[in-house]
Amino acid sequence: MNWLKGSGSTSSYVAGAALAALLGGFGLIADEVSEGETMKIDQAVLMALRTPGDPTDPIGPAWLEEAARDVTALGSFTVLAILITVVVVHLVLIGRRRTGWFLTASVIGGTLLSSGLKSLYDRPRPDLTGVARVFTTSFPSGHATVSAVVYLTLGALLAEMAESRGQKILYLGSAVLLTVLVGLSRIYLGVHYPTDVLAGWSIGAGWALACTMLAHLYRQRLAVAA
Repeated sequence: MNWLKGSGSTSSYVAGAALAALLGGFGLIADEVSEGETMKIDQAVLMALRTPGDPTDPIGPAWLEEAARDVTALGSFTVLAILITVVVVHLVLIGRRRTGWFLTASVIGGTLLSSGLKSLYDRPRPDLTGVARVFTTSFPSGHATVSAVVYLTLGALLAEMAESRGQKILYLGSAVLLTVLVGLSRIYLGVHYPTDVLAGWSIGAGWALACTMLAHLYRQRLAVAA
């Protein structure tokens, strides 16, 4: 991608180091969660965001809870599937089929990775009934993982096509902001522990970065062959 091009091998080393840090961070969090070491702080954070005496009610006015539900929907399978479908169709229509296939494979791969990790760790959800309907296990957060995959990958694609540095910053910054807001909304609503979201961000961002690096290497090979 464009933001991996600038400084040649130096950028590749930085991207590789970032990927290692993200994967290492996930591994560390997963290890601590598996041993139950994070439960005390996880519970403390969740309860700090609940109305005293009513753990099913997030703190703050009613509009804030409603806003959190709106934001969390941005990381739902339905919304992300619609978004990706529209983007892929657009890419095909403008003659960028390879980019469309790359985006599709990245998102499907990230979604399968999230589902596989959930099945592997099988962590129960926070015991806060009545907050929101959930259908899967807790670790890592699927919303945090897949929203990171989708929004960060889209941000990289848009940055690649951008004509100015300001546009690149806008696209990548917006992608990061959306990813962060979706994850925070899951904690606020009480459907995930903080470590679920941190792990989701780590593995989702790591997957998006790995796919982006692979796409960059593929484009370099095409350029050399040409």
